Amino acid sequence: MRESISAVVARNDVWEGVAASEPYEVAWASEAVIFLRNLASTGTPETARAWVQISPDGLHWTDEGTLLAIPREGDLTSVRIRGFGAYLRVMTVLPEGSSFKALLTFSLKE
Repeated sequence: MRESISAVVARNDVWEGVAASEPYEVAWASEAVIFLRNLASTGTPETARAWVQISPDGLHWTDEGTLLAIPREGDLTSVRIRGFGAYLRVMTVLPEGSSFKALLTFSLKE
């Protein structure tokens, strides 16, 4: 039986300007589904984009290449990725005057 886990990485975190989620250790997993929900927002955060970053040590980051749309308030978006190394996080840059309250979940499988 394959091992799996769903980890809430950000809950009710207000993202504005340049923002990144906390890093999450995922070295044991072979695939991930990243879910991002916009719980509340100001301005137009959905005009920005978020992207997945990977790291060998949780300190030094590089872009993985997958873009993640920031959903409208109350909506949910997701991406699937494979082959990502030891740590994952989500990074975003929002337009001035825009922010959103994020619910970010990583669903990981071995």
